[in-house]
Amino acid sequence: MCLIAFAYHVHPACPLVLIANRDEFHGRPTAPLGPWQDHPDILGGRDLQAGGGWLAIDRRRPRLAAVTNFREATPPQPAQSRGELVRGFLAGDDLAVAFAELRRVDGNDYGPFNLLLWDGDDLIVATNRPKPHWEAVQPGIYGLSNGRFESPWPKTRQLVAALRQWLDSPAGRSSLPDEAADLEPLYTALADEHRPADRELPDTGIGLERERMLASAFIKLPGYGTRASQIVMLGRDGRALFAERRFGADGELVGEARVVVGRG
Repeated sequence: MCLIAFAYHVHPACPLVLIANRDEFHGRPTAPLGPWQDHPDILGGRDLQAGGGWLAIDRRRPRLAAVTNFREATPPQPAQSRGELVRGFLAGDDLAVAFAELRRVDGNDYGPFNLLLWDGDDLIVATNRPKPHWEAVQPGIYGLSNGRFESPWPKTRQLVAALRQWLDSPAGRSSLPDEAADLEPLYTALADEHRPADRELPDTGIGLERERMLASAFIKLPGYGTRASQIVMLGRDGRALFAERRFGADGELVGEARVVVGRG
């Protein structure tokens, strides 16, 4: 996953609302949104190559995990997949702070990552760049992509602005984590293919041409691009909505799902 915007204790009915795009090679085998076969309480898509995930929730407990890669010119060969972080948190019982604290010890065993963890009480952002560390998130609206937390990349700023606009709208404020939630403005923001001017682009060491190719919210390149757009609403009443649109190699819509679960 390469782009996330989330609102923490901003929506009147949901302590956490998250929208995200997962960018990946189209040849990498992936399962669509659904319960994981070996962990039925975990709900999300799944990487069938390494067995982990990029964004998932617990269907019975208030827990969420999401991971992005941290862009580097020559990333190291990791001992463990980043997706294992998502699986490890959701399959275990550690609170977010405890799980993030453990990553200060073994964080460099994984590829460069940003990790978002929520346990119903605390929302934590952890990373292993420039060294393993974590921080607690305060109420507000934030963006997370492939650089440091809240780095002002154009696509991150634009997605945060779109989420804020939806939250400020009557439709957004009144949407609940159910089948009737009005998600179309959020999907529209996630589908944005606009490329900003060169002067706005970050310099992550991969060269200007590649920065341009990866600069839009929705990426469409030969063999690589946005595979899924996902929306999660976690309600104060224990309900959770997880919606997903999946895309093929040409950016065409190939599947869609909307799952509502209730806890307790």
